[in-house]
Formats: sequence, C-alpha cells, structure tokens
Amino acid sequence: MRHYDYSHMIGFEETNLVGNVYYVNHMRWQGRCREMFLREHAPELVGAIADGLCLATTHCRCEYYRELEPFDRIIIRMRLGDIRQNRILMLFDYLRETEGGEDLVARGEQQIAVMRRDGARTVPAPIPPALLSALAPYLEARRGEGVCHVG
Repeated sequence: MRHYDYSHMIGFEETNLVGNVYYVNHMRWQGRCREMFLREHAPELVGAIADGLCLATTHCRCEYYRELEPFDRIIIRMRLGDIRQNRILMLFDYLRETEGGEDLVARGEQQIAVMRRDGARTVPAPIPPALLSALAPYLEARRGEGVCHVG
C-alpha cells in the first residue's frame, strides 16, 4: 500500500524521568508527519490556511507496543485510511530502524476535518483541490483494495 515516511531521531528532550520516550511525543510526530506531507505535496495549502482554511484534528489515538529511547531512529509511516465528505483519516505506523530492518513500536490514527473560518466560528468546507490532488495516488491505492469511501 502506498505510504508517506517521515524519519526522526529521538533526543533526550523527548524522554521522561525514567529515560524512555514520553507518550505524548507520538502525537506530536503524527502532526509533524502530516505537516511534512503537506509541505512536500500540497505547499499551496499554507496560503489557504492563512486565508481561513482549517485542518482541525477531530480524533487521534495511539497504541504503544514497545518503548523508545534517545537516539533511536524511527520512521513514522502515514497511510490514507478513509475520506468521507470533509474528513480524512490517516493511519500511522511507528517503526524503529534496526540493523535487521524495522520494528513496529506503535500504531496510531488521526482524523482531520476540513473547515473554514467564518468570523468567530468555523464551518465545514470541502477538501481543497490541491489536497485532493496530493492524496490522489493514495486514493488509487485504497480503491485497488476496495476499501476507500469518498463523498
């Protein structure tokens, strides 16, 4: 299945008192992975966000399987889970790079709703064409599996 990878090396500032990675960092990495995808594949959205477009996180979660420590190299692998109306579900695998390959250490998901600022409130908005274009290769991969919903 088609995916987007964001690579990261863990630093001491991401650990807790016991020395392993503090759990909230996984959520930060999901956001960072999503931002880097947009930067690389839909950079014109930055201007749209300044113009009132909102990509609001409505749901996120993470399941932790193994601990991470400083200087572990990890790959946050993002895949498209689903698209329905103005919502996009992204799936994340957290993989520790090892000499023998990759070790799955956590799995997560994040749903975003495309919104637009309307004065002091936000209202649902259609997914911008630039974002749909960036997601098109991932949509095709999902359709090939018979599991993608659009609309």
